[in-house]
Amino acid sequence: MSQKEIDWRERFPEDVTCVRCLQVKSVHELDRLLWCEECQTSARRRAARRGWAAGVALAVVLGLYIWFVIQPDLSLIPTAWAATLAVALYLGGRVARELFYGYERVANRRAIEATPPAPGASSEARESERDEQGRDASD
Repeated sequence: MSQKEIDWRERFPEDVTCVRCLQVKSVHELDRLLWCEECQTSARRRAARRGWAAGVALAVVLGLYIWFVIQPDLSLIPTAWAATLAVALYLGGRVARELFYGYERVANRRAIEATPPAPGASSEARESERDEQGRDASD
């Protein structure tokens, strides 16, 4: 007896609400966590900014550690120390970006703070309301 694999989208109705922005979208426009493409993009941008800031912080802390604790002789391969800081900046930023994005996806705080659209409200009013919420959250 063979059982047919059921796609996760078949378990939902055709139109589903994005849990992040509370906009009604087609189930094919959402991912498995029911986030629309715009919400994913904005979360990735936010995580990238935070990730680069964390990468810079890591590079600064590592630079201070190298300068004050290791106290390298700069006559010996100074570009190697600079390359170490550049790698710390890049890798620290990448790892932090993925961690911030993963945390944001799992925590899903925006869905808790979001205001559902009023029944019969126009899509333009919902978009302006969502923009206001985004500005308030980024402040």
